[in-house]
Amino acid sequence: MTEETLHDNGGVPDPRFGEQGGVLTYGAYLRLTDLLGQQVPESAPPAHDELLFITIHQVYELWFKLLLSELTDARDRMLAGDSYLPRVRLERCHTIERVLVNQVDVIDTMTPQDFLAFRTKLAPASGFQSAQFREIEFLSGAKDPGYLQRFRGLTDDDRARLERRLAEPSLWDGFLAVLAKAGFEVGTAEQRFAAYAAIARDRERFGQLWDLAEALVAHDQAFCLWRARHVLMAERQIGTKPGTGGSAGGAYLRSRIELRFYPELWELRSRL
Repeated sequence: MTEETLHDNGGVPDPRFGEQGGVLTYGAYLRLTDLLGQQVPESAPPAHDELLFITIHQVYELWFKLLLSELTDARDRMLAGDSYLPRVRLERCHTIERVLVNQVDVIDTMTPQDFLAFRTKLAPASGFQSAQFREIEFLSGAKDPGYLQRFRGLTDDDRARLERRLAEPSLWDGFLAVLAKAGFEVGTAEQRFAAYAAIARDRERFGQLWDLAEALVAHDQAFCLWRARHVLMAERQIGTKPGTGGSAGGAYLRSRIELRFYPELWELRSRL
């Protein structure tokens, strides 16, 4: 929260700012008492690194919440035909996504022995069950209804959100709406590739569309990098053991590395 004490009114202190205001505090605004009370270890006595493990995953979920807000707004604006502000939203997401990748370095400060001290307490909880992460995938265009059957422990609210994401338009649908508004045919794959090629050849005329497409690719790439980094972290911690949620662990994570949200935009590179 920024510190402001003077208003534009001739340098006279604004009573809303500073301690004299006394209306809202930093801790109250951020609900720090509630927030800092949510890191509750399962091990007894608490394993030293369990606080690290809980904190990093809670931080991920907070970033996921912000990503969903930004990506949803980008999608909605594209559906309305806007090509500028969606790119701005996606660029913010790219910055957040770089943080997600770099945060894995914090987990890597934990040794396999330190993790084993509390890992059995986690089962069957697993990052595989993160509803917000699946929402991001669905919203980005990688919709897989099978996850609703494979998820364990979904709350009614989680299931409702995922079902809504499956039913609603994706970022890809929004991008195609922008292309259609610009006069391109997008009904078939070949029509879309013709559109991409025309945009790529004339960036002076279609610069905003090219930049928007590249912003989607950067979003896609960021999640590929996060998955790859996650694989190495998991294998460093547990080797080839199954995941706590019952998945195949590293083998499952490796199977997800090749996932692409926008395969046509990647294939375009081969056609240029």
